Amino acid sequence: MEFDIWHYWLIAAILFGILEIFIPSFIVLNFGVGALFATVAAAFDMSTEWQIAIFAVGSLVSFFVVRPLMIKYGFKKSDNVKTNVDAMSGRTGKVTERIDNEANTGRAAIDGDDWRAKTLDGSIIEPGVMVEVEKIESIIIYVKPIK
Repeated sequence: MEFDIWHYWLIAAILFGILEIFIPSFIVLNFGVGALFATVAAAFDMSTEWQIAIFAVGSLVSFFVVRPLMIKYGFKKSDNVKTNVDAMSGRTGKVTERIDNEANTGRAAIDGDDWRAKTLDGSIIEPGVMVEVEKIESIIIYVKPIK
């Protein structure tokens, strides 16, 4: 079987597509799109210089048009997901050590993690009481008892 130049461009496009699976930035696939444009140019027997130019232009157009669209619509729902510290507000847990701001004591277990705990209003909360996280500052959570 004899390979024409357009076969090589097509193989390159497929390889770029496969590489994109392993590189999570949506950049390599743009070169695959450029290679598809070059495949079409090669199929119409254009010169090598034109094929390379079409590959470059196709890659750039894909990078500036397709990539922003994919980022805008492909990751639309991921902006609403709270993680790390942002996800702590509203969580519930149990007081493990008496919370007393004046005595500088207090700990609470939230989702299996033991946190230094205080109250916003200065109230005292005894061990075993269920609490809700109101806010977090650095490594200290501010809680209120759940009634």
